[in-house]
Amino acid sequence: MKAHKIILSISIIFLLYSCSDKEKKITVIEEDNLELQMIESFEKGYEALDEGDILFAAKKFNEAELLFPQSSWAPRAALLAAYAYYSQDYYGDAIYELQRFIKTYPNHKNISYAHYLLAMCYYETTVGEKKDLAPLLNAQQKFEFIISEYPNTDFALDSSFKIGLILDQLAAKEMYIGRHYIKKQKWIPAINRFKTVIEKYDTTIFTEEALYRLVEIYYKVGLLEESKKYAKLLGYNYQSSKWYENSYSLFDKNYKKKAKKVAQVKKRDKRFLIKKFKSLFLRK
Repeated sequence: MKAHKIILSISIIFLLYSCSDKEKKITVIEEDNLELQMIESFEKGYEALDEGDILFAAKKFNEAELLFPQSSWAPRAALLAAYAYYSQDYYGDAIYELQRFIKTYPNHKNISYAHYLLAMCYYETTVGEKKDLAPLLNAQQKFEFIISEYPNTDFALDSSFKIGLILDQLAAKEMYIGRHYIKKQKWIPAINRFKTVIEKYDTTIFTEEALYRLVEIYYKVGLLEESKKYAKLLGYNYQSSKWYENSYSLFDKNYKKKAKKVAQVKKRDKRFLIKKFKSLFLRK
């Protein structure tokens, strides 16, 4: 009886070991098969991307990631799907893919590129001073994040340049709204917009005009001391600017006539000097 139990126990152990070994083999075969399918999908996606069939490429890259998510190819496929959408201006789809990539693969070696591409997606959707500011602000925030987190990369260098362009666009938006308020004679909202430009976007090309608009508005509403204050500021920083000339003419109604007369005298003097030069040095 004891011998029977021992034989039975050995048989069960052998059977279990055999089943376990078979399961391992099946698992390995299945994984190998999935990896081959994943590589095939990846390659088809890459071919489609190269041929310009963006939607099919993105579909195949997504498919490759889903087939074998634990593979090192999966994050590459996810990032290529995002790039495929970006390359043909499908920014909404690209943003979705990139946000998912950043959440799923936060420690991936190409994470800095994912953040940069996401910033570019936001940036590319911001064209014109009448557009919604939300994507522009998102782009600014993302570029600032890249400069902070990846300061020694090419992405950080380009992000600094892009932020300068974004500030120009934000200032342009403020100027556009401010001019609109001037037309409607809504002086207080207009003043607030132009003050925003000189306080927040003083490095942009719109600072001179913003100062002039403040000079102009305060002059119109009778606040002459405020108007003179901004005129002095404009003159101190931008004396050769046309906006300074315009502000000066507000206080001196004959300024434009005088300026025109001075220009005519300078032109006459120039003609005289040229004539003299020819008579003295070009005579035969």
